[in-house]
Amino acid sequence: MKRVCGLIMFCFGAGMAVKVLIPTSLVLLIIIASLMILGYNLFCHC
Repeated sequence: MKRVCGLIMFCFGAGMAVKVLIPTSLVLLIIIASLMILGYNLFCHC
């Protein structure tokens, strides 16, 4: 279950990273980075 949640969070963060092409705020960048890091850790370190 942790792997599925990790994959979902990583994909969600990667999808939000596409929005970086449009002007964005610092808070959004922090959310994107944290989701991708958390998703990676949940998926790969089970």
